[in-house]
Amino acid sequence: MSEINKLSKNKKVIIGMSGGVDSSVSAYLLQKEGYEVEGIYMKLHNRTDGYHEENISNIQKVTDFLGIKYHVLDLSEEFKTEVYDYFIQSYIDGITPNPCVKCNKTIKFGALLAEMKRLGGDYLATGHYAKTDGEFIYIADDLSKDQSYFLAQVAKDKLPYIMFPMSKYTKDEIKHIASEIPAFSHFATKKESQEICFVDTVYTDILKQHANIDEQGDTVDTSGKIVGHHKGYMHYTIGKRKGFYVHGAHDPHFVISTNKITNTITVGTKEDLRVSVVKANNLNMFIDNTEFDTTVKLRYRSVLSKAHVKIENNIANIILEEPAYGVASGQFAVFYKNDKVIGSGIITEAN
Repeated sequence: MSEINKLSKNKKVIIGMSGGVDSSVSAYLLQKEGYEVEGIYMKLHNRTDGYHEENISNIQKVTDFLGIKYHVLDLSEEFKTEVYDYFIQSYIDGITPNPCVKCNKTIKFGALLAEMKRLGGDYLATGHYAKTDGEFIYIADDLSKDQSYFLAQVAKDKLPYIMFPMSKYTKDEIKHIASEIPAFSHFATKKESQEICFVDTVYTDILKQHANIDEQGDTVDTSGKIVGHHKGYMHYTIGKRKGFYVHGAHDPHFVISTNKITNTITVGTKEDLRVSVVKANNLNMFIDNTEFDTTVKLRYRSVLSKAHVKIENNIANIILEEPAYGVASGQFAVFYKNDKVIGSGIITEAN
């Protein structure tokens, strides 16, 4: 049974609409399946460059074609507090955030889901590439677009109210469906949205608006010896190998850690990035086990690694079967059993 029709018909589905192809085709597919559909556009920030106007214009074309209502929901204050401020403070604290994971937990499947219920909806749908059966989240069929990692902090009690119409489609199939519908033709040339909606170019452009990130500091080796200089610790994330200076260096150097107190970065060889044990807190578990074997992703683009996990005092101790490299505090460790997400947590340390 497909993701889209696993739930009983004659139900009202509220779909989060971004003005992009995935959520627009999702609305079309849901209506085709017989659901009563309404859209919501979330205004998450106060951009004045025509961003919202363009998105709402796209949504208007789609909803006019489908003959459905849509609403505009201003969540800019909640987004600033829960996502934007968290993003800024994380870099100030010298850790690497993942704002999309935070947004899914608190905004899309927090505030938006609450609005869905207020509007009398039975389910909330989004254009994410993932699956859910109401108990777990699963990897999407299109592995190149799978977003299960970003959804791993969504609370378990929210899953019975969530639908992912994209679950069994590839991106190419979704674009093909859109190309067959005249009202959706504008998506053929629409630029793919970036992962972080409020970052147009690089994250440091955002940080510069809130902090002095260009304070030059010392680059040190793993023994603490000063070996060069850098532009300011917030320019660097774990594993970065460019943008700092090391005296007389011939071999590649990588950022091993940053220190906000001393405004230093520690650099070393690739082997110095090697870790075998990772700790994570802020756990969001879909299973009750406190000890289990799993595969784990330590950041979105990383490969799955085999690991043994033991949870004590709400801290996950993750023992990797094979070492990992470039593990950053602030990123999320997501646990999988085959194609099923079984839990996640925020990485606090790795060694």
